[in-house]
Amino acid sequence: MSVTPTEHTPEPSQHLHPTEHTVRAALRSPRLLRTEVLAGLVVALALIPEAISFSIIAGVDPQVGLFASFTMAVAISFLGGRPAMISAATGAIALVIAPVMRDYGYDYLIATVLLGGVLQMLLSLVGVARLMRFIPRSVMVGFVNALAILIFGAQIEHLVDVPWAVYPLVAVGIAVIVGFPRVNSVIPAPLVAIVALTAFTLVAAVTVPEVGDQGELPDSLPAWFVPDVPFSVETLEIIAPYALAMALVGILESLLTAKLVDDITDTHSDKTREAMGQGAANVITGFFGGMGGCAMIGQTMINVKVSGARTRISTFLAGVFLLVLVVGFGDVVALIPTAALVAVMIMVSVATFDWHSIQPSTLRRMPKSETTVMVSTVAVTVLTHNLAIGVGVGVLVAMTLFARRVAHMTDTHRELVEDEQGVKHHSERPVVAVCRCGASSVPPWCDGSHKQVRRRPATAVPSPRHGRELEDY
Repeated sequence: MSVTPTEHTPEPSQHLHPTEHTVRAALRSPRLLRTEVLAGLVVALALIPEAISFSIIAGVDPQVGLFASFTMAVAISFLGGRPAMISAATGAIALVIAPVMRDYGYDYLIATVLLGGVLQMLLSLVGVARLMRFIPRSVMVGFVNALAILIFGAQIEHLVDVPWAVYPLVAVGIAVIVGFPRVNSVIPAPLVAIVALTAFTLVAAVTVPEVGDQGELPDSLPAWFVPDVPFSVETLEIIAPYALAMALVGILESLLTAKLVDDITDTHSDKTREAMGQGAANVITGFFGGMGGCAMIGQTMINVKVSGARTRISTFLAGVFLLVLVVGFGDVVALIPTAALVAVMIMVSVATFDWHSIQPSTLRRMPKSETTVMVSTVAVTVLTHNLAIGVGVGVLVAMTLFARRVAHMTDTHRELVEDEQGVKHHSERPVVAVCRCGASSVPPWCDGSHKQVRRRPATAVPSPRHGRELEDY
């Protein structure tokens, strides 16, 4: 039996038939439409503190990150290739473009975002999305686990040096998110937790950190903005390296997140369209003064896995609700306790982590090379806080171990043969390691220590048994 790494499987209550994964089907069904609307509202509430935090990282005003989240979500809901995936301002993009803001100012930052979006569209045209097929499953598992750790780690700062009341509020929020679905599965549990904890802190007059403490919310709509920078080679030399880094990081995170959603929903997405859509969304965001962004794994998991959304409606409404909340109801949103959002994100991290991948029984069955690739991906991503670097290192480790495995399974057999004229000479032919069942190809789960191996010429015919195993893998 071949060993296949675990995949994320949605809960039965959240799994919809593929024919229902359309905007038209959701608009015709009150039940599905309600799911999409409530999911968009929950995501919008979770986006607000994240967007403000990423604005601080980039060194810009909070409204720059909030407007970027609005324009990215609305634009990608029409242009993207993966329905229900959330794109907004992200920490990875903020880290890449922060030096531009620090050294050259806001106009150069927007010019960098615009160029980054153009580069993403060009990369999609040359087929960069097709490279996703070469990322090993073990790297994907490491990517998911690293994201879960980073999401959880980002909440720690909200639990240090805070009033004691924060801790019971977080605990109650987690209890509501875990227990409420057993009572009612219609209303998303994260929304119930946010509303309940906000109401409690207001009625009981409990003093805890609030969303408004992280930055001032905007009170006007985003406006058209054209950066005032010289159109010259010098300007291109300044912004091009950062724009290229932004384009690569954004595409990598977005396509990996899209692939993860594909696994969760058991559906296929258009990766080339997604890459093109990300670039177009960043160009639109730049012209509205936003800081750019890409797919957000945490909010996507809230939308798809926790709230059960499956269509572009939830993505579109997440952006619309975000703008309505921060512009029209900014005073109310500012009163939401940070503890409520921390509880939501902690449960998102728990749901995102692939717990099956670290179970002792799984680790015993999996080849050491696969485990090494997963662990290296997680370690580098967590240490650098950069998903692109972590995935890159994971792919390199996988390539190295694969080359080492193949090198140990192939050799050359030299023998003395006599031709038709009776002349004797040495002949060499490749010999590969095969299983005793007769297969000429060692299964991909063999890490070089496969014990039932013998040598046979490379011209042997594979057995049906391992042919089936290779297809399963």
